[in-house]
Amino acid sequence: MSSELITNVTTANFEAEVINSEIPVLVDFWAEWCGPCKMLAPTLEALAPEMAGKVKIVKVDIDSERDLAVKYGVRGIPTMMVMKGGLTQATKVGVIPRKQIEDFIAGAI
Repeated sequence: MSSELITNVTTANFEAEVINSEIPVLVDFWAEWCGPCKMLAPTLEALAPEMAGKVKIVKVDIDSERDLAVKYGVRGIPTMMVMKGGLTQATKVGVIPRKQIEDFIAGAI
């Protein structure tokens, strides 16, 4: 991941980065071997600067952070969740176009 505006989160920093975030968070559950996840990544990287200060974007690698994937019921990837105040507001599974991602985020916050 090349964007400095997207943070990789782990079980160790999930609470600080996501649960306790003062702004809504888009959590992208992904895996290195996942082709659709790789297709989604550039879209999220392009959105990150536009969303800065309004929505934080983070990524969770389900292979190394299996407990988080289980806790949040991730059954397919990529899975995007919008979280606000520590609660899941909306979930989308699969690759969707940029406009739909923007609408998904706007509808959840």
